[in-house]
Amino acid sequence: MCKLDPYLNVDPGTMNPGEHGEVFVTDDGGETDLDLGHYERFIDEPLTQRSNTTTGAIYSSVIEKERRGDYLGKTVQVIPHITNEIKAHVARLATDDTDIVIVEVGGTVGDMEIVPFIEAIRQFRRDVGRENVCYIHLTLVPYLAANGEQKTKPTQHSVTMLRSSGIQPNVIVCRSDQPISDSLKSKISLFCDVTPEAVVSAIDAPSIYDIPLALYHEGLDRIVLDVLGFDIDALPIDLSEWETAVRRYHEATTTVRIAIVGKYVSMADAYLSVEESVRHAGFGAGVRTSIEWVEAEDLHGNSTIPDLSQYDGIIVPGGFGERGIEGMVETARIAREGLIPYLGICLGMQIQVIEFARHILGLADANSTEFSPTTEHAVIDLMADQHEVTNKGGTMRLGSYPAHLRSGSIVRGLYGDDVVHERHRHRFEMHARWAESFESAGLKIAGLSPDGQLVEFVELDGHPYMVGTQAHPEFKSRPNRPHPLFVGLVDAAIKRAAERDASK
Repeated sequence: MCKLDPYLNVDPGTMNPGEHGEVFVTDDGGETDLDLGHYERFIDEPLTQRSNTTTGAIYSSVIEKERRGDYLGKTVQVIPHITNEIKAHVARLATDDTDIVIVEVGGTVGDMEIVPFIEAIRQFRRDVGRENVCYIHLTLVPYLAANGEQKTKPTQHSVTMLRSSGIQPNVIVCRSDQPISDSLKSKISLFCDVTPEAVVSAIDAPSIYDIPLALYHEGLDRIVLDVLGFDIDALPIDLSEWETAVRRYHEATTTVRIAIVGKYVSMADAYLSVEESVRHAGFGAGVRTSIEWVEAEDLHGNSTIPDLSQYDGIIVPGGFGERGIEGMVETARIAREGLIPYLGICLGMQIQVIEFARHILGLADANSTEFSPTTEHAVIDLMADQHEVTNKGGTMRLGSYPAHLRSGSIVRGLYGDDVVHERHRHRFEMHARWAESFESAGLKIAGLSPDGQLVEFVELDGHPYMVGTQAHPEFKSRPNRPHPLFVGLVDAAIKRAAERDASK
């Protein structure tokens, strides 16, 4: 899979989650567009940072080559140098074990910033042969309620613009909130010069996980494979596992309420993988998960503090910066004292540690040096060798790291393994030097880095489920294979919901 993004940022790592959405992290430490999270969840293949290419990355690479003299003094231009670089970024994914590279060009046909990408993929077909490229164009077919009619003009116009750029779509996928009739497909086929079978209806679905099944029944896979010259009958498709997961979602009659308490909740995509991981756990348990967003800032110094006791489970996800921190600490206290199932992810684990230090260990000013550099009790801090580094961006722990799990711990039971690998994106840590103080008071260190210096997992003794991880487990959850930590949270939430219903 490959995403070509038109923005000028080199990668999304420094972009505001409240504006752009989640930064997805790959095993090799790539900070990528959130679409790569969708790709991994749907194809169940770990991707790399090479799967995300931006205009900024393309221009940076070209300018670096120009400065080195790689172009031998030639005038550097959009064509051929920028377009060649785009093609090279796509072609590098074609390894020996790859059958098909699926490339998504972000943006909308007609956008100024995607012109070089459109030109590059036009050239790509000439470079590798027409029989090796299939162009799929996604369009909107709006429904006008006033006269009960679907309009194909937007599709016709966008196809015309593509053709003016030298690209004739092989397949047209039509997004709509109403079924696309056969007569409408014939009309689009006639005006856009594709076969009627290549006009695919993508009607709004109850969930995004219904979409592959809908496209399969529309025959999209057969059309694409036929264009690319594959022997369709030699490639049997087994969707039974996927169908089972989706069916369990639709057949669920029980609902559990999960609150996500964060600092970017005004933009739900900021926690997209967390949200989807909760749903996956619901698939596995056969329940519906009602996810509700709570602004962390509303939980501190506010006369109308939301009542967190109404929820069956709470998640405090990752984030950076001081805003909303005290509200998250209050959330962890309420979850601990109220025995509400809690999962702390990255910052959420650090919040759990800070809250415990303040209210159980009696360290009133306990904090992270990220939020209070002068605190006397820095239970969360930079690693020792990072304090003298002035470029804090270079200190971030990114990508997959191993952790050794403690025998008899909750997380060891959930994972079913002694050593696990999870993806990280942070620079502040809980150092193991605090382990003895926390352990003696009931906060168990459930997982450590291989050298025993960094705390990877914590869990609270005597609590239904209060687990924290320094990693980002949401990046590895799948609809047919939910992540163990989310499974643990949802299972505990189901028990809480049942107990509350029984007491009514």
